[in-house]
Amino acid sequence: MGKYSRNKGARSERELANILKGFGYDTHRGGAMHVPGSESPDVIGLPHIHIECKNVEHLNVRNALDQSIRDAKEDEIPVVMHKKNYCPWIVTLRLDDFMEIYREWESSLWLQSQK
Repeated sequence: MGKYSRNKGARSERELANILKGFGYDTHRGGAMHVPGSESPDVIGLPHIHIECKNVEHLNVRNALDQSIRDAKEDEIPVVMHKKNYCPWIVTLRLDDFMEIYREWESSLWLQSQK
């Protein structure tokens, strides 16, 4: 990986961490350089989520998700947060994990309606 790619990756991780901070989470860059161990997420601070961060024009989504799956701990949902230049961020995750999140959200709506 060249210096430009490393710098772009670091900038993207900081950008994503700052966006997630805007949602109220104490997020920051992770990665092997900041947290020992190659399985460290690229961005840390979303509990139970393992984030693989990518900012590339042509992403092999399957390979990126496979990396997140491999590196995630047992209690973490592996996700890839990715974007192309000048485009918004996108989140990719397995259907089973999406449905787990969706059911939790749906349950919270039901609980709110019972108040």
